[in-house]
Amino acid sequence: MNAFGVHSEVGRLRKVMVHRPDLSLKRLTPSNRDELLFDDVLWVEQAQREHDQFVAEMRKRGVEVFHVHDLLTKALKTPGARQWAISHTVSPYTVGPAAVESVQRALENMSAEALATHLIGGVTRAELMQYADRDLFVHSLVASTTPDSAFILPPLPNHLFTRDSSCWLYGGVSLNPMFWPSRQLETVNIGVIYRFHPMFREAKFDFWYPDAGHGEEHDEFDIQSFGRSAIEGGDVMPIGNRTVLIGVSERTTAQMVEVLSRRLFEKGAVDRVIAVELEKKRSYMHLDVVFTFMDRDAVTIYPKVIDTTKAFSIRPGHKPWVLDVTEERSFLGAVSDALGVKQKDLRVVTTGGDAAQQEREQWDSGNNVVALSPGVVVAYSKNVYSNQKYREAGIDVVEIDGFEVGKGRGGGHCMTCPLLRDP
Repeated sequence: MNAFGVHSEVGRLRKVMVHRPDLSLKRLTPSNRDELLFDDVLWVEQAQREHDQFVAEMRKRGVEVFHVHDLLTKALKTPGARQWAISHTVSPYTVGPAAVESVQRALENMSAEALATHLIGGVTRAELMQYADRDLFVHSLVASTTPDSAFILPPLPNHLFTRDSSCWLYGGVSLNPMFWPSRQLETVNIGVIYRFHPMFREAKFDFWYPDAGHGEEHDEFDIQSFGRSAIEGGDVMPIGNRTVLIGVSERTTAQMVEVLSRRLFEKGAVDRVIAVELEKKRSYMHLDVVFTFMDRDAVTIYPKVIDTTKAFSIRPGHKPWVLDVTEERSFLGAVSDALGVKQKDLRVVTTGGDAAQQEREQWDSGNNVVALSPGVVVAYSKNVYSNQKYREAGIDVVEIDGFEVGKGRGGGHCMTCPLLRDP
């Protein structure tokens, strides 16, 4: 078995990457929560307990769990990693051109563990000045006009949702250019891990995007060049049979679906991409908040969205740069066909409760379950009606608390980046 690769949504989960709530969430405030894409501030200590419970349930079932901070710290100790991380994080567009050199030197002076903490948790002006040259004020308008408690580099609290910044599709991974500026630097940190951590650097796998291999000589990764192309892992699902589902959503654009589809076709990784057109709303920000898999032939859906959505199958065209795009009669019909299951035999379990309760539980990530193996899923205990329906459909539901971690609008599916999953 290869060390990494994700070949389905429900095969046994063997390795997963998560991020425990940390400094970045302690820096979430009522005044910055909207910009940082949270609906409320979190009681961080309680969020840590909930996340620890989630990790314990996965480990109890044999899942090997890796933490982003630990992986990033070790990666930063390898040759070239620190320089790559800092050069991709600190630019004229993030700190102002006059401060680039001083901020880069300040980060260079940090230990690997401190640097990992601040690449995730942000750097205030006061923290920067512990490491930076004192003449920074003479040259930098940004440094001169920023209060001590304000951020030179922003915190990245959405690292909690490791699903989005990268996604493993069969034998390779995509480092994702994300939609909102407040999340884009997450991809830099995950890029450091995949490129430099010994566990990944010594493994054999493909980079579907960006086209960089395991080296730094050819690197199309550049935050300033994404244009209108954005994709996040909550919209991307490798469902087996050489097929990938991708939602065209609030945060994933059709442009990037085409880019990734062509890359997968060129590499011979898949034969079909099913693109799902979603309404661009925060409550349906990704495909996985209205649709996830629970078993080989079982899915959960939020019917208000899924019953009306359009789906398109994308296949390789007659020339290398051409795509063949066909509208499907229905999304669930396309999914059934890709799975090799008759649509009448696909077990479709809707969000639980009456119309009002369905809307509440979808908002509370009731459809955002993560499968640990076929027919075994992790769900938030507060989604009582949905969990009961899942059990009635024969699904083993492992309940965890999600009162605090769920405030960023994500459940178990969002909080996990599978690294190795069986077909």
